[in-house]
Amino acid sequence: MASSSGNEDGNKEIGAWRLAGPVSVLSQKPCRLMYSPLGHQADVCLFHVKGEFFAMDARCSHSGGPLCDGDIEEANGVLQVFCPWHDYDFNLRTGKSGTGLQQEVYEVKIQEDCVYVKHASPLSLQPFPAVKKS
Repeated sequence: MASSSGNEDGNKEIGAWRLAGPVSVLSQKPCRLMYSPLGHQADVCLFHVKGEFFAMDARCSHSGGPLCDGDIEEANGVLQVFCPWHDYDFNLRTGKSGTGLQQEVYEVKIQEDCVYVKHASPLSLQPFPAVKKS
């Protein structure tokens, strides 16, 4: 199975390789929301399209729409997700939009049948417990 790495255009260089989960589980759906303990603005959409994995910020850079709920389409060989709120398009590889907006993308690798995402925080398929402020 091929893995994908975003290119330099939108790739976030900071962070560490975070285990997202086994390929056998994560490849069952075209998109999974990966929660971050840093809050909703740091959550990630993990896409599995045409045998490849892609990762980008889960909230649309336009108005914060949930990209994991968007339609995934291919046009002229470019895989894109469309925000369900305002139909803005984002290239899954680069995060670039035809509107001029840029979505943050993250490197993805497959190692020992597991998917890893290079991100600033741990990622989970389940929400992290809320941290109580004192």
